Amino acid sequence: MTHPSPHPNSAPEARSTVVVVGAGPAGLTVGNILRAAAVDCVVLETESRQFIETRPRAGVIEEWAVRGLERRGLAENLLARAQAHSLCEFRFAGERFRFDYHELTDHHHYVYPQPLLVTDLVREYADVRGGDIRFGVRDVTLHDLESDRPAVSYTEPGTGERHVLRCEFVAGCDGARGVTRDAIPEGRARVSRRDYGVGWLALLAEAPPSSDCVLFGVHPNGFAGHMARSPEVTRYYLQCPPGDDPQNWPHDRVWAELRARLGATDAPPLHEGRLIEKRVLDMHDYVVEPLVFGRLLLAGDAGHLTAPIAAKGMNLALHDAFLLGDALVAHVTKGDDSGLDGYSHASLRRVWDYQEFSQFLSGIYHGTASGDPFRAGTSLARLRRLFTSRAAATAFAEQYLGSAAAF
Repeated sequence: MTHPSPHPNSAPEARSTVVVVGAGPAGLTVGNILRAAAVDCVVLETESRQFIETRPRAGVIEEWAVRGLERRGLAENLLARAQAHSLCEFRFAGERFRFDYHELTDHHHYVYPQPLLVTDLVREYADVRGGDIRFGVRDVTLHDLESDRPAVSYTEPGTGERHVLRCEFVAGCDGARGVTRDAIPEGRARVSRRDYGVGWLALLAEAPPSSDCVLFGVHPNGFAGHMARSPEVTRYYLQCPPGDDPQNWPHDRVWAELRARLGATDAPPLHEGRLIEKRVLDMHDYVVEPLVFGRLLLAGDAGHLTAPIAAKGMNLALHDAFLLGDALVAHVTKGDDSGLDGYSHASLRRVWDYQEFSQFLSGIYHGTASGDPFRAGTSLARLRRLFTSRAAATAFAEQYLGSAAAF
């Protein structure tokens, strides 16, 4: 919940137009947009720079998001190093089905792991544009959010000194476990939630990719996924019970299930290797409405979480950052508040569109393992339609790529 003003004698105060809480893709993109327009801001991050630059995260970025970064001078390394993906492969009923979404839409995905993007954004903000970013801060607290002089207080690492930053706006970009969303008093925002009732065992294997594209295995044992991360490392997913213990999945069991769920006629064998990461992700979503409370504006996972079923999370974070950064710049430099007034509505239109697609895709991925023959049958019917109807395939591809118009 929001807190009263810090006592004026308890901590030194400083001023900034915007305080950005959280140095993930959303917060760093907002910070870079503000710096490029000479709008003063401070970014606060509870972790170290090394941690955020190496924290393992997914890396599927949609083409519109890359173009948005490019227009803002933030995509040079991405465009030079990212892989462009134009197709994927579904494996079900013992067969392989290639899905060429580039041919259907003339768009593609980029694969660029989030730690690399964060590294680029930190370097641009702090080292190139001279932005103020403070790592390792503790006890971040928000104050006076419904006034025209909100504040963010924090404890400086090392000295233990308490600091207060007065500002015009607070951008809450600190993710699903941050403090900014909790600063909204109960009853002042609606939080819609959905639990899919399944988990995904997320794996990193020291093994080269076993395919030239992303693989989706739809199997009675559960979903399986294969995504290249580098020439030497591959990301795999295995559907498992929610809350499962990764220790229940020793090396031999993991590879046996991957072979079974991704197996298909004429498919080459998987390249196996040492598992360097095992963690269970419980599939759930939430959406906060509205994304604005007083002078607090939520962006990314602080305001809405999308399960990694459709690889939409980082894309939604970037969409929010473009909207929010541009709106704050327009307010400061032109006195134009239309972007701020429309921010929550514009963000949530895309959020709900992506949530709907994630729910639809979950039905395909998890239906055959549900134990319900009717659900399993309809899930396979949805899949087959992608390969028998160009209209259905095109509609799916547009949602998969985030390229559908009229958001």
